[in-house]
Amino acid sequence: MKIPLVDLKANYDSIKGEIDSIIKQTIDNSSFIMGAPVKEFDKNWAEYCNSQFSFGVANGTEAIRLSLLALDIKQGDEVITSPNTFIATTEAISAVGATPVFVDIDESTYTINPDQIEEKITERTKAIIPVHLYGHPCDMEKIVEIARRRNIKILEDCAQSHGATFKGKKTGTIGNISGFSMFPAKILGAFGDAGAIITDNERLAEKINLLRNHGRFSKYEHLQEGFNSRIDALQANILNVKLKHLDNWIEKRRQLANKYKEELLEVVTCPREKDWASHSYYMYVIRTEKRDELREFLEKNEISCQIHYPIPLHLQPAYKHLNYKEGDFPITEKVANEILSIPLYPELTEEQQNYIISKIKEFFEN
Repeated sequence: MKIPLVDLKANYDSIKGEIDSIIKQTIDNSSFIMGAPVKEFDKNWAEYCNSQFSFGVANGTEAIRLSLLALDIKQGDEVITSPNTFIATTEAISAVGATPVFVDIDESTYTINPDQIEEKITERTKAIIPVHLYGHPCDMEKIVEIARRRNIKILEDCAQSHGATFKGKKTGTIGNISGFSMFPAKILGAFGDAGAIITDNERLAEKINLLRNHGRFSKYEHLQEGFNSRIDALQANILNVKLKHLDNWIEKRRQLANKYKEELLEVVTCPREKDWASHSYYMYVIRTEKRDELREFLEKNEISCQIHYPIPLHLQPAYKHLNYKEGDFPITEKVANEILSIPLYPELTEEQQNYIISKIKEFFEN
């Protein structure tokens, strides 16, 4: 039985009629940039997140970069984040001229450890980017307390946490501004690159609206220089269709995650869900010291799996200039050697999940 890590075809097949209809409608209308579909998506995503403003943008990296620009982060500033994330988080920091400063993670959630943030704050620290990794929220209460006391902005990286909550509040609505990725494999994924920014701050909203679309006030009136960072109408329409199914998909992810935990807890370390969190399970990430052997065994049995992420950012060649070294973030490094993402998506069948569970148990029995 061949099982992919993510099955985008199965997702498409589950809503094929709706998707085909909206694609045809978009082509028939032949209005591909901005317009009604983007306005509708902006409205729908803001309502879903319980946020006042939402803006569809080109991708998740741009969502972080534009948000940093809106917060006036610039050359010489420092932005605190986690080394256990995809490089897009730090690429955006570097793109505005600022310097990423890393803080180790909490071993139970794989997200930034708020108890270690304050020791990394300097007079140059202007923002914190908590990354809600794999669908589990960061401990935002502690982060917000530090940020308010030290007059630092919070930009939530929600690329992997669509629909997750912290103490009942959707991720993305707790800091000053937030960026989402709608990359195809995400919990809410487009049919290409797409992203979104949400905020409750009107001044930040005005900035984002200008930045994403050439600083444009009207077609040929530009209040400032901006960028071509718009979501296109086709992706907006596809996301509008998918958004109607999002809560059902997340509930299915949570059901699958609960079954994995029930069946695998005795043989591997399963993801934890803090009592203040609602996990949306973008990835189901297990841990074992026998990770590499397990991965090889599963792939031999045609079960696709992946490591998110095998080389922490502080050890990446791209950040050699930051002068971090092995041992600087021991929890991140330990986790990177043990984590393995196994298949979990709403279309995963009972037969497929049972096969995955049986093979993981078989590996440890032998």
